[in-house]
Amino acid sequence: MGKKIVVLGGGTGTYTVLTGLKKYPLEITAIVSMADSGGSAKKERDEFGMLPVSDVRKALLALAEEEGRRGLLRELLNYRFSKGVGVKGTTFGNLFLVALSEILGSQEKAIEEAGKFLGTKGRVLPVTLGQTSLVAEYDEGVTVEGEHEIDEPLHDGRLGLRRVYLRPEVQANPLAIEVIREAGLIVVGPGDLFTSILPVLLVKGIAEELSKAEGKRAFILNLMNKFGQTNGFTASRYLGELEKHSGLGFEHVLVNSTQLPEEILRRYAVEEGSFPFEDDLDGEAVIRGDFLSKQIYEAQAGDKLKRSLLRHDPEKLAKVLTELLED
Repeated sequence: MGKKIVVLGGGTGTYTVLTGLKKYPLEITAIVSMADSGGSAKKERDEFGMLPVSDVRKALLALAEEEGRRGLLRELLNYRFSKGVGVKGTTFGNLFLVALSEILGSQEKAIEEAGKFLGTKGRVLPVTLGQTSLVAEYDEGVTVEGEHEIDEPLHDGRLGLRRVYLRPEVQANPLAIEVIREAGLIVVGPGDLFTSILPVLLVKGIAEELSKAEGKRAFILNLMNKFGQTNGFTASRYLGELEKHSGLGFEHVLVNSTQLPEEILRRYAVEEGSFPFEDDLDGEAVIRGDFLSKQIYEAQAGDKLKRSLLRHDPEKLAKVLTELLED
């Protein structure tokens, strides 16, 4: 096992972890969510009958070379159209992956070839090869289907979220099971608990394999609670929901202990109704530290989805994670 790390999740959280880890001599595999239904994912599903590619694209770009011609290709695939009927808000990388899948006749082959084009320092695997949707059940009998509809609620976002599940149930990608078995360290998060992390862990076979894997398991806690999902959560509530939904516990839990900037917290409160969580954890499993990036992230031109203003620092996370692997 040794130098093999598996990162599970999706979105900017997984992107951040991979960006830091690729600078180390490691065998890295990203296993990403296939439950996305927002933005271009709806077209990819409905019009092309494909699995959503946004989380795949982000993971590929995180692991890609950043210098020379491949660096330029990386920028190209990350380009988001800010105008144009039918393409506004879409990234070129998503269109590229759809077209490459059509040419090769397989999304799996397209992801593999895209990794070669980009010179990725690791592999990216869809958690499942089956089509599925995320369903959430809330207080007062409210049920919502679709990751995007859960992530940016049209219903009353103050309702408590009781549970999420996949419909239909889907089997894990066999390659994902294989790399989990061989990993020395398995990293889950950061990311929105119900829409980025649990959609990976709920795929049939993933949690079961993680529970008996020989590698260590580390969970990276988000920096902020998410309105409509984790309103008022404490740190221990995150771990409780993970265990309730997947049966998993973690040997290590990384928690940022650095003060978040007041100006940005005010923006979160006003613009999103989101607030920091209470750190109520104790025990040797908890690793606290300064994991906060100093950069404030604003949305790209043309991006219609809400993005995190605050993010973890890739290098700070990678340092701790590689130390856990070596220990």
